[in-house]
Amino acid sequence: MNPRVIADYKNIVGEGPLWHPQEKRLYWGDILGGKLFRYDPDTSGHEMFFEGQVIGGFTIQTDGSQLLFMEYGKIAILTASGDLSTVIERLPGEEKSRFNDVIADPFGRVFCGTMALDDKDAMSKRVTGKLYRLDTDGTITELLDGIGISNGLGFTPDRKQMYYTDSIANAIYIFDYDEASGDISNQRIFVSTPDADHEGMPDGMTVDGQGFVWSARAGGGKLVRYSPDGEEDRTVHFPTANIVSSVTFGGPDMTDIFVTTIGGDNRPEAGTEAGSLFQLNLGIVGVPDFESRIGL
Repeated sequence: MNPRVIADYKNIVGEGPLWHPQEKRLYWGDILGGKLFRYDPDTSGHEMFFEGQVIGGFTIQTDGSQLLFMEYGKIAILTASGDLSTVIERLPGEEKSRFNDVIADPFGRVFCGTMALDDKDAMSKRVTGKLYRLDTDGTITELLDGIGISNGLGFTPDRKQMYYTDSIANAIYIFDYDEASGDISNQRIFVSTPDADHEGMPDGMTVDGQGFVWSARAGGGKLVRYSPDGEEDRTVHFPTANIVSSVTFGGPDMTDIFVTTIGGDNRPEAGTEAGSLFQLNLGIVGVPDFESRIGL
């Protein structure tokens, strides 16, 4: 099955697709537009339900709310009624940065990365990103520094290792991960991706039920699936949306693949369906993302 557009809001930076297991709906965001959307596979209906500041990533909380990761290190909770409450107002050292891609772990903590607010600063590494861990009590710990662009994260099925993407380094790293403490260690390269000028940079990612890694290619117009030992397994092309930003599994049997794209404000260059939300089904089963438990 070829990718098909299921919602077109001309997202500037469509990102962070997440399956909401309680609602059985797909959520995603437009980072620079500060917007959140949701899609209901049962009805094919979709809507924008929130608009505010820059949203670099979000998680679904166990109570059904959304935990938003914004600019300057701000973190807030969006309730079902639309109320926004602040967890962290700002982070020291993130005055020129924003969050970019986050993931909840099995204990409800959240790993959250940052990058420069200005793309030129990010590409030149004049402003570098960091990786943090937000614990359930609201404390936040810096784990890594000197990152080009923090991006896709995921866990191996046995929960003993964690993946983390640095787009500027053209690398997906793998760490040993301690589920009980949330500590990561022993950083090494899982995959070094090809030259970004020709293949695009590694962006968002997910891990399927077989432990294979799906990596979106920003500028490459495709998804690449890697085996657990880092071998390229298959490629899915998106010919009319060359900036493929992120991917997740969802649907009633977790076989629907949802893909966000970038460039809805620049379709002459990015493609006629850039900025749309895509869906495809290859008969591969995914796993639900973990839910966060910050302050709960």
